[in-house]
Amino acid sequence: MGLVPALVRSTFLVNAVYAESGREHGLTPQQGQLLCVLMAQPYGMGELGATLGLAKSSLTGLVDRTERNGLVRREPDPQDTRAVRVTLTPEGSKLAEEFYAETCRRVGKLPAGLSAAELDTLARLLGRIVLDNKVPVVFLEEGSLADHER
Repeated sequence: MGLVPALVRSTFLVNAVYAESGREHGLTPQQGQLLCVLMAQPYGMGELGATLGLAKSSLTGLVDRTERNGLVRREPDPQDTRAVRVTLTPEGSKLAEEFYAETCRRVGKLPAGLSAAELDTLARLLGRIVLDNKVPVVFLEEGSLADHER
C-alpha cells in the first residue's frame, strides 16, 4: 500500500475507534474531541475554534450542547472581560478521563502486530509528521494526564 492511502485509511481507522468509544460514553466524536482538548487547560472560544478547526457558529453549538449536558461551563476570561473561557466541569473532567483512557487503550491495540522496534519507528515518524505540520495538541501524550494533574 502506498503512503497516501495508508495515511488516509489509518485516519479512518482511528476515527472509527474514537467514534465507537464516544458512543459508549454518550458522546459525539466532536464532544469527545472537545473534552480531550480541555483536559490540558481551559480555552477561549477563539483558541478552541482554531484548535478544533471549527467555525465560530459550529463551535458555539458544540459548546452549547456540551454545556447543557453539564460537561463544560463558560467562565469569564480574567484577561479580557468581554471574552469567556470554556472549562470542564467536575463531571466533564471525570468523563473526559474515562473517555481518554478507553480511547488510548483501543487505539493502542491497533498496531498490535508490530514489534517493539516497529512501534518505536512508527511513533517517531508519525510524531515528526505531526510536529512538522504544527498540529495543535488535541490529545494528550499517554501518561501526561497524570503529570498534568500534579
